[in-house]
Amino acid sequence: MTDTSTAAPPERPIRVERSRHFFQFRYDGAVKRCIDVSLALLLLPTLVPIITILWLIVRLDGGPGLFGHTRVGRGGRMFRCWKIRTMVPNASRQLDQLLASDPEARAEWERDRKLRSDPRVTRLGTFLRETSLDELPQIWNVLTGEMSLIGPRPITVDELERYGRQRPIYLSLRPGVTGLWQVSGRNDTTYDQRIKLDAEYLHRMSPRTDFHILLRTMAVVLRRTGY
Repeated sequence: MTDTSTAAPPERPIRVERSRHFFQFRYDGAVKRCIDVSLALLLLPTLVPIITILWLIVRLDGGPGLFGHTRVGRGGRMFRCWKIRTMVPNASRQLDQLLASDPEARAEWERDRKLRSDPRVTRLGTFLRETSLDELPQIWNVLTGEMSLIGPRPITVDELERYGRQRPIYLSLRPGVTGLWQVSGRNDTTYDQRIKLDAEYLHRMSPRTDFHILLRTMAVVLRRTGY
């Protein structure tokens, strides 16, 4: 989606109340990182050919095959979150025109930061979003340490403002390729519910929780309930 944020990210990480069990902090450090890297390297030989094929197909319309969107990472550090491009090449201009001419679309965009019936999304892009295949390039973000396999979905600076007093929860975690929100209704939840799910994940975070989320993610992908 188009990066329209202009505000600067927090200059210093915001501390989170350390009320969790000591093991959760240990797991959120080196242990979780080792699991992320090990699984990412294990998946890489399978994912690279798939990403390459999708990149080539998307390139056929003349636009770039990948799309990098600036997001807020752990501690307020900005990073480029990679996806297979699912929108038309001139998506930014189309969004501006749509929001200027359609009050309902503007209200939906301001409420959810996304559109259910988005005219910018290509036919292939719809399939990629439904199956979450567009997010496969984020394996690179995992390897570089900008993201985790499991965590809150990466958000923009504008969205961070909506977290209010819950901002430290998001900023204390690495954003995830998948997470509790994706397997708990996703588009059937409100943004406030999404924030509560991020907080719930923070307090439930463990190898067991992450394993269950990975299993549930596979079911979501097979049912094509993404987007």
